[in-house]
Amino acid sequence: MNEKILWYIADPMCSWCWGFLPVIEAIRHEYGGRAKVELLLGGLRPGTKDPMPPAQRETILRHWRTVQRMTGQPFEFEGAMPEGFIYDTEPASRGVVAVSIINSRLIFPFFRAVQSAFYAGQRDVTHAVVLTQLATGIGLDAQRFREVFESDTANRQTLEHFNKARQWGVHGFPAVVMQNAAGYTPLTTGYRSFQELRPQLDEWLER
Repeated sequence: MNEKILWYIADPMCSWCWGFLPVIEAIRHEYGGRAKVELLLGGLRPGTKDPMPPAQRETILRHWRTVQRMTGQPFEFEGAMPEGFIYDTEPASRGVVAVSIINSRLIFPFFRAVQSAFYAGQRDVTHAVVLTQLATGIGLDAQRFREVFESDTANRQTLEHFNKARQWGVHGFPAVVMQNAAGYTPLTTGYRSFQELRPQLDEWLER
């Protein structure tokens, strides 16, 4: 295989992935003509069933403040993750998969819309109604999205995403893996700036 692929492994409800948004957008803009950029959903907290305890909420909000301080990405802290919130990232991930099935060109715009809605808009993206509204916001038909979102195909493909990330040994997000004829090479696991990543990307693309 001569094609070069950059695999972006992330979760739409991962705060460091929200912080990494400007970086992956810069990578797509700068290198999208020389390498294919694909999104693989890692599965941060899929299948969570219990409401978040107050202590855990405070811990997560501290992480959010660190991400905001380091990346400058907007967060709305007041009232975030209210009492009774269940931090299940599977529905949002399945929403991204549903969009990829309907129109693969919209996968990154929808991923970004879900991130922004959750972190900056305080919308509960674990609910299908919210995800459907976000899908219509990028131009998709609400009924079509809902049908695909609830389909066995979307369920299966979402699990395939999670399993592939684990098979690659990726458990922290964001991560970027470079693939070419020689195999797979990690670019980053965790947040790094575009300036830090650029030399490695340039070297890899020149091989």
